[in-house]
Amino acid sequence: MVRYSKWISLFAFVLLLVACFMPWTYHADVGQSFNGFYSEKNLYGKPAKLILVLAGITTLCSFIKVLWIKRTALLVGGLNVAYGIKNFLLFGSCYLGYCPEKKAGLFLMLLATILVFLMTFFPDGKVNSKSSL
Repeated sequence: MVRYSKWISLFAFVLLLVACFMPWTYHADVGQSFNGFYSEKNLYGKPAKLILVLAGITTLCSFIKVLWIKRTALLVGGLNVAYGIKNFLLFGSCYLGYCPEKKAGLFLMLLATILVFLMTFFPDGKVNSKSSL
C-alpha cells in the first residue's frame, strides 16, 4: 500500500472531482438537486471549491519527497476532512421540519476526502529530511 499511496491519492482526488459535480442532495420542497457548486440562492455556498483546492494540495504534496511537505500534507488533509464532514452534516441536515434526500455524491465526497487524507500517512519511499526546497 505504501508503494502505491500517491497513486491512490491521485485516484481519490479524481473521484472527489467527480463527486463534487454529482448531486449531493435532492430537496423536494424546491424541486432541485444540490451539488458542491450549486445550491438554491447559494444558501450553502460553493464548498467544492475549497474541498478541491485542499485535496489538490494534499495530493500534490504526496508526490514531493521532502519531510516538511509531507507534514504539511497531514495538516491540509486533516483540514479537508474536517471541512468535508462539516459539509456532509450541512447538506444532509434537516431544516424547518424537512429532511433532504441524500444522494451518492455526498457520500463519495466524504469517502474521497478521507481516502486522500489516509494516504498521507503512507509516504512513498525515503523522505529526504535535509533537503531545503
